[in-house]
Amino acid sequence: MEIWDAYDENMNRLEGRTLIRGEEIPEGCYHLVADIAVRHEDGSWLLMRRDPRKHLGGMWELTAGGSALRGEGPFECAARELYEETGISPDTLTEVGRVIHHGNRTIYAEYLCTTAADKNSVVQQEGETCAYRWVSREELLKTGRDELVTQRIQNFIGELAPGAPD
Repeated sequence: MEIWDAYDENMNRLEGRTLIRGEEIPEGCYHLVADIAVRHEDGSWLLMRRDPRKHLGGMWELTAGGSALRGEGPFECAARELYEETGISPDTLTEVGRVIHHGNRTIYAEYLCTTAADKNSVVQQEGETCAYRWVSREELLKTGRDELVTQRIQNFIGELAPGAPD
């Protein structure tokens, strides 16, 4: 059983309130998810293919990530999820934004990891991912919505468009 802390929409932890994965999240409560985009120091981006058994299986993701466990803050969650899903320990991990999804009652803390890790050392997490590839910024910008999951990630990629800082 996975237990999460409950937060309000301003990301204040609600003391004494916990949530359980798979149970309905009560009105006024949110759970925290960390999403981490990985950019190699050479400028390429890591894409991970979702395990076919998962929702949206077979599609590519720009982020590793998952729910924060009870007592875990966003940074700790991001570092743990990144390592579990890729085997990468971040050289740098920078929060780049937060998104609230009211319908899912989820707060997404979005991070950018810059790494010098060996590109062939990426580890796939059983049941989560089944392949990976490193792509250039140009290839990432050309990746279509039919290949890459979630509108949030499409928005993030849009911020990488020409003229946006690397």
